[in-house]
Amino acid sequence: MSDITIRETHEFDQDQLQDLFLSVEWSSGHYPERLVAAMRGFEAVYSAWDGDLLVGLICAMDDASMTAYVHYLLVRPEYHGKGIGKELVRRVKDRYADFLRIVVVAYDSEVGFYENCGFEKAADASPMFITDLWT
Repeated sequence: MSDITIRETHEFDQDQLQDLFLSVEWSSGHYPERLVAAMRGFEAVYSAWDGDLLVGLICAMDDASMTAYVHYLLVRPEYHGKGIGKELVRRVKDRYADFLRIVVVAYDSEVGFYENCGFEKAADASPMFITDLWT
């Protein structure tokens, strides 16, 4: 991770976000103008850069005192295993250290990563439901 820099910013151009999101095959990448607006709305946004290339991103929102929610965490596949995701999570955990909890919704394939970052799988967690408003 020595060549990677971490920035706290809410300002991105559409191409940077589209390229990153599509690199991990997230459909949000097809709406780059909305991603730019979304980044401005999050309370916390940390990004990882290799020179001018956006290689990772984490975004969180919160209720101002008790719970923070990680909404996005993504790292370009060719940068996996370099500690970037773990560093981005650490930044969010530091920012919200005074809160009661940080909530992450993870796919089964991601559970091990979050456990390595100090999260515990909630025994009583309910399934997640999503509605697609843009079908």
